[in-house]
Amino acid sequence: MLISGINAHICNRCVDQAQLIVAEEDKLRKKDSIPSFKLLKPSEIKTHLDQYVIGQNEAKKVLSVAVYNHYKRIGRKTTVAKTSKKEDDVEIEKSNIVLVGETGTGKTLMARTIAKMLQVPFCIADATVLTEAGYVGEDVESILSRLLQVADYDAAAAERGIVFIDEIDKIARKSDNPSITRDVSGEGVQQALLKILEGSIVNVPPQGGRKHPEQKMIQINTNNILFICGGAFDGIEKKISSRLQTNAIGYNIGKDQQAIDRENLLQYIAPQDLKSFGLIPELVGRLPVLSFLNPLDKDALRRILTEPRNALIKQYVKLFEMDEVELTVDDEVFDYIVEKAVEFRLGARGLRSICELIMLDAMYNAPSNKKHEKINITLEYAQNQLNAHNLGRLRVA
Repeated sequence: MLISGINAHICNRCVDQAQLIVAEEDKLRKKDSIPSFKLLKPSEIKTHLDQYVIGQNEAKKVLSVAVYNHYKRIGRKTTVAKTSKKEDDVEIEKSNIVLVGETGTGKTLMARTIAKMLQVPFCIADATVLTEAGYVGEDVESILSRLLQVADYDAAAAERGIVFIDEIDKIARKSDNPSITRDVSGEGVQQALLKILEGSIVNVPPQGGRKHPEQKMIQINTNNILFICGGAFDGIEKKISSRLQTNAIGYNIGKDQQAIDRENLLQYIAPQDLKSFGLIPELVGRLPVLSFLNPLDKDALRRILTEPRNALIKQYVKLFEMDEVELTVDDEVFDYIVEKAVEFRLGARGLRSICELIMLDAMYNAPSNKKHEKINITLEYAQNQLNAHNLGRLRVA
């Protein structure tokens, strides 16, 4: 096939060859260039988080400062490389983060919001499927494979990304004392994570190592990758309580112990509590920034329904707008939804479960009815919907 130009023709084979040459040149330029990123100040990062996450001011401040310092550290290296200045002897180490909080308090949402704001590659890895190398499950390197896929296999972009490792508490050591027997999904995974968290050059299989052992490995330097770990750490309150001696009996209880808030012991969490829970000391040392998320009270849940940019009620209003239906909800319904969410103790995720049951029949009938109609959700309608759909199955024992 010949493609005509102004004074000449070119065949389709030459077009394909030229395309390959241009792609190869672009790839080399990307490799040689230093990637740029948008860096915001800690106050600006927190302000952006406030638009999506309700409450959790302490965790937002810790996360904003840690992310700012991390990318400021990368920016310092970029400036030195561009200006060819001699770098001084002070080497700034990265500060990985661990967030402790109950389910549905916003750990994953905060990490995803920051990555989207900074426009860097971001991936979520589940620690529950990880096992020690050689056993059934996923290798630790699969975390970086996922980040590489998100970065469109651009190693330079992946090396400045953010990895959120969820359910980090599920790889805790199963026994209190180190044993000679294998703990393939516990202590073994923690030891495999050490080199990745601290910063090293890792050979990453682009498509997963066990299924395609013949593939070419890609080298990724994890020194500039920020790792954010999150977990519920169910039962860690007992470790904190034991350390604070809140169960002391007698006349020798000090004034400091009387001031302890027993309703929210997570605010007193310390690295030694993570060690007592089952994380090995080497892993705790590589997660120097420790923060907690408060349990959501009624006021926070009420604000989550309506205030954030992607608030739950705004999502349902948008869904009905697509079917040319105007949705309105009475204020008493919000309070009723919050009361049920507190009863089920599922955090912000419990709000969606309740809203889905309330809106089910309306969402089922709206597309089939006439256009431009209005739907108003009243308290009586919401109560009837929950009773009709067997609300008891959501109850927490």
